[in-house]
Amino acid sequence: MKRLAFALLLLPTSAAADPTTPPAPLANTQLRDPAKEAQARALMERLRCLVCQGQSIADSDASLAADMRAMVRERIAEGQSPAAIRRWLIARYGDYVTYDPPLGATTWPLWLAPIAMLVAGGLLARSSFKRRTR
Repeated sequence: MKRLAFALLLLPTSAAADPTTPPAPLANTQLRDPAKEAQARALMERLRCLVCQGQSIADSDASLAADMRAMVRERIAEGQSPAAIRRWLIARYGDYVTYDPPLGATTWPLWLAPIAMLVAGGLLARSSFKRRTR
């Protein structure tokens, strides 16, 4: 009985999670200037959706991604550079918002791990080849 009551309590919360507010005007509308839209689109594909985490904001259907798309288009239309917008988003949401985080104290393992794995793989292959020649 307690489980049923708990399950019934959870039902309204999942329905409330879907926002009822409409998306921002530029969330799903392209800019009139094709060059500015291309800049915005290129930046949106390099930014990670914080809700979906596996998709860029260009591909995500999440309302936060729509708001971020609208903000990127608005700032591009105002004349801001994609680099400045990216820096602002990183300052606001952290390094996780971008697929290519800058090298810093918290991200150096992300940048050095592939190099370390290549070195370890090379050493392993070298030792394996040495054993075969003996």
